[in-house]
Amino acid sequence: MSVSDPVADMLTKIRNASRAKFEKVDIVPSKLKLEIIKILKNEGFVKNFKKVTQDDESVIRVFLKYDDQENPIIHGIQSVSTPGRRVYTGYKDIPRVLNGFGTVIVSTSTGVTTGKKATVGKVGGEIICKVW
Repeated sequence: MSVSDPVADMLTKIRNASRAKFEKVDIVPSKLKLEIIKILKNEGFVKNFKKVTQDDESVIRVFLKYDDQENPIIHGIQSVSTPGRRVYTGYKDIPRVLNGFGTVIVSTSTGVTTGKKATVGKVGGEIICKVW
């Protein structure tokens, strides 16, 4: 079965796995998904990730992060842009998530980055997702 929005599918897999308290989740790789996962790791939302090859198929294995009471670190993850409705913004209008406690992931002309780095670099772009 083909997926019409692979990024939203990845975000849903991560959201469902963290709510089910899974240790890890496997995701079909792409360059954009890998960059998003790198940002999630750098911002502290996931523990780690690695590329794994199983039966001549490569996947990105994402290890989820939990606190001391086994509550997921990712409280919410929401896709903003979809294939039918792209959401673009300038660097002055990049939204803040939970007054700065969350992260906005933006695809800019300089690459995929967080909203804070895009604002500092004065580049706008497509808002991919919000994580808190």
